[in-house]
Amino acid sequence: TQVSSARSRITEAESGLRAINAKLRDTKAIAPFDGIIMQKMVEIGDTVQPGQPLIVYSYSKYLRIKVEVPARLMPGLSKGMVVPARLDVGNTQINARVAQIAPIADNKQHTVTVKFDLPEGVPGGAGMYAEVMIPDVNSPSRALPVIPKSAVNQRGSLPSVRVLDENNVPKMRLIRTGIEIGNNNIVVLSGLEPGERILTNGNEVKPSIPWDNPQ
Repeated sequence: TQVSSARSRITEAESGLRAINAKLRDTKAIAPFDGIIMQKMVEIGDTVQPGQPLIVYSYSKYLRIKVEVPARLMPGLSKGMVVPARLDVGNTQINARVAQIAPIADNKQHTVTVKFDLPEGVPGGAGMYAEVMIPDVNSPSRALPVIPKSAVNQRGSLPSVRVLDENNVPKMRLIRTGIEIGNNNIVVLSGLEPGERILTNGNEVKPSIPWDNPQ
């Protein structure tokens, strides 16, 4: 009958409309969060395949540090563990929490991808540099020197101190700093030994104090 024929055409039209809407949805890439586009992998007019990456988004509210950790250091890490970290922005010292550990290692680089969650509101943004301090449980523990922050001369990204030699002559020496202890002191990871004498900015002589790393 004409009614049955009309209903059949309506059903066919609705099916075609659903197919068109599905194709329209496939032309959009919608992130499930507010953020920014970090990388665009295709251009207008490109032919793409199902599952092909199109765009890399960054969730700007919560930041993470992605680190390729040498496999030999993995025994010192576990999910949920908190480790010291330093952001390149303002040389900011923070604590980072282990969020994800890749189940397999890179068989060429012998590294494991580890992602660390950062506290909300930290300075910086996606694509910036950060340094994470990972404990090496395989190496014998040693005392690290702690010095006043006022003794550190920051020139660019290379911190240094003035160390007194046996003739009490100050000599500039590059160091690598770690976490801050309290408001006035900082740990030296390399470049200085406990007991060596240094000059503060006020030219006061101070010995570096040993500090046993709890990790």
